[in-house]
Amino acid sequence: MQLNAISFCPDEWLTQLGIEMDSPLRDPLGELQWRLAQELLEKGQNVTMESGHWMREERDEKRLAARAIGAQVELQYLSVPLQELHRRVAKRTAERVRASVPLTPVELDKWIAFFEPPDASELALFDEPTVLEVEGDFFKATNRPEPPEF
Repeated sequence: MQLNAISFCPDEWLTQLGIEMDSPLRDPLGELQWRLAQELLEKGQNVTMESGHWMREERDEKRLAARAIGAQVELQYLSVPLQELHRRVAKRTAERVRASVPLTPVELDKWIAFFEPPDASELALFDEPTVLEVEGDFFKATNRPEPPEF
């Protein structure tokens, strides 16, 4: 079963458009995706935001805005050892996974230095996360009901 949500990932959009990751379009694209996500949330659609959550301040901003719309807000956070992150990124880069960004180990270490992991008090501010099961290096939702048929 897949998570029933529209996914917004600037990396995927930039890659599919052939635009470099460090493009000045990156921030405006992320802002556009967030505006579209809020419109969808207002209409009752689930969304997944895959960017803009590296720091607590960013997560608070998005959580509070989504709550103001009346949406439930989950934070899917996996505490993965750095060695495992390196393995997964190296595999993804070697396999040229569609719409993924190739990263060297040095680049990954640089980005990880910016990340502020959520602590227990922050995680308590979010709704109970959907349980995800591992399928290879990917995850699938397991505790969401099937969408109703019309």
